[in-house]
Amino acid sequence: MIVAIDFDGTVVKHEYPKIGKELDDGVRVMKRLLLNGHQLILFTMRSGTTLLDAIDWFYARGINLWGINTNPLQKEWTASPKAFANKYIDDAGLGCPLNQEGVDWEGVEFILTKEGYFDRSKP
Repeated sequence: MIVAIDFDGTVVKHEYPKIGKELDDGVRVMKRLLLNGHQLILFTMRSGTTLLDAIDWFYARGINLWGINTNPLQKEWTASPKAFANKYIDDAGLGCPLNQEGVDWEGVEFILTKEGYFDRSKP
């Protein structure tokens, strides 16, 4: 599956243009998604150097991005600028579990588990 993930308020606390404090469990859940064969797209409003800062944040934590604000394969079947994903994780998304800091990654993990995103034989 393809999972598009926002940055500010989703993986870090809102402090744009700076990089905010890392939200609890986000890195662990994103690495679990990768371990289970899912593709991650960074789907953010950041641009220029602030986008590069966000990209560096992911790579510094060993989280490989499949796409950055785009789905690399969708050019084959659409000219739409919206990145196609099977799931979007975004603090502004209706129904996304939140806490005082932003996205509640424990709640996200519960939903993803319930929806079959994780193989029970993998951590």
